Parts: sequence; C-alpha cells; structure tokens
Amino acid sequence: MPGRESVWDYPRPPRVETDSRHLAVVVGSVVVASTNAGLRLLETSHPPAFYFPRGDVRMEYMRTSPDRTLCEWKGTATHWDIAVGTTLVRRAAWSYERPRDEYTAIEGHLAFYPGKALCTVDGEAVACQPGDFYGGWITPEIDGPFKGGPGTRSW
Repeated sequence: MPGRESVWDYPRPPRVETDSRHLAVVVGSVVVASTNAGLRLLETSHPPAFYFPRGDVRMEYMRTSPDRTLCEWKGTATHWDIAVGTTLVRRAAWSYERPRDEYTAIEGHLAFYPGKALCTVDGEAVACQPGDFYGGWITPEIDGPFKGGPGTRSW
C-alpha cells in the first residue's frame, strides 16, 4: 500500500539510508539525543534501527558498557548505558566504533533501544521490536511480522 513499508521488502545484507525526520531519545525529562540527520538501517524482517550522529547525542549522559556483541554484517558493537541523575539505564544504546567497510556510514553514530528510553520520530513515540536483543523502532508506516519474538530467532 502507498506510504507503507514491509520489513520483508528490506534488503539482506542491510542498507543504510539518511532520514531527515526529527528523532529524539528521552530519559526522564532529559533529552539525551535529538537529530534531523539520522541514519536508518534497514534489514529484512527487522523494523529500522536509527543511528544518531555523536554530535547530536549528549555524551555527558553516556557511559560505555563492558558488553560487546557481534553482527555478521557490521562487526563488533560497543554497548552504552545512560546515566541521568540517579537513573542508570543499562545497555540503552550501541555503536560500531570500527564497522566493516560497507557500513562506515554508521561510524561515529549511536543507536538506541526504544524499550529502554522514550524514542520518538517527529514527536510520536515508537514501539520497540519484540524480544530483548534487537533495537528496531516500529513507526506507524512499518508492517511486520518482525523478528525478535519467541520462535523467530532462525528467521
């Protein structure tokens, strides 16, 4: 349908594209990240993950986590905690400090898990991708089903 996107039309391996909509991440009453220069990573069966330029993230609230994960496409991810006052949100974001060559566009960017903070696109709250591993942002124009819930790990 016009104006709709199916995650099953997204490519594998993933594609990175620019997105000029206003993206924001809020913890409590603090805007931790805000940009109109986001990148959207599209991968088959996943809602998009949004990447913020580091210059649009309030890095004084970000703390690197010792956790690392591996993506077969992008490489090793560094995970980040958000510390706002007495609130600590563990593994709330991730980045690829040295992504593989095809994904250098996301170098110097952070992506946020919408299940860990209030994440918005053009002022509207997004839903989080099912499960506790992936960080896709479900916006009203995105259609699933989405990978991440029970029984979908092998998709």
